[in-house]
Amino acid sequence: MVDIHPTAVVDATATIADGVTIGPFSIVGPNVSIGRDTVIESHCVISGHTQIGAGNRFYPYCAIGCDPQDKKYANEPTQLVIGDRNTFFHNVTVSTGTAQDNGITTVGNDNWVMAYAHIAHDCIVGNNVILANGATLAGHVNVGDFAILGGLTAVHQFCVIGQHTMAGGGSIIVQDLPPFVICEGNRAVARGFNSEGMKRRDFKEAEIKAVKSAYRMLYRSGLPYEDVVAQISEQAQQMPVLNSFVEFFELSSRGILR
Repeated sequence: MVDIHPTAVVDATATIADGVTIGPFSIVGPNVSIGRDTVIESHCVISGHTQIGAGNRFYPYCAIGCDPQDKKYANEPTQLVIGDRNTFFHNVTVSTGTAQDNGITTVGNDNWVMAYAHIAHDCIVGNNVILANGATLAGHVNVGDFAILGGLTAVHQFCVIGQHTMAGGGSIIVQDLPPFVICEGNRAVARGFNSEGMKRRDFKEAEIKAVKSAYRMLYRSGLPYEDVVAQISEQAQQMPVLNSFVEFFELSSRGILR
């Protein structure tokens, strides 16, 4: 059963699964698909070629699937794909992709996107990510699983944010942030590795030590970056937790945040 408020405007061709709730004055466009048990509260706009999974919640005034804020965009039928069990608080905006990239903005599962946050065109957001109030991703940003971006953090376009990272509030990130690294500041600089986050997520002591060693190689050894990449990649064969670094190195193109 679907619960659609009488004042909501839902296009007849939109695909709405069982258990969906759509609140007062919300608008759902013709190319939208919404998975079961998703809740859309009042005054939301769900537009574009947008696919939404199950169990999501959208608080009032979200704009989901809106046009990319890119002057090259020419109304191509680009997409937004959102997974399951995500929470989008008040006034969050998420854009579809652009033809200049893969044409898809992707948001994974179990993410927590707080008020006034923005996810721009062609971003890839993993799983269990937290974007605090006002956090902003420019276009083409890749955010790894369990990353936490503090309030008013801004990430430059094409940056890669590694898994299990943390950025302090108001950080301005203009280069790639390696996995497990904590940063803060304008411009953001590395402040250590996320040992407390690893403990809370039940990483083993040996894994924490391996990440600490990788962090020291990256930031304190004085070795050339290429040598550090080679050493960490070799160690990852024996310590799988370091595969997060290997994946990061493959994606990184802007140089790492120092």
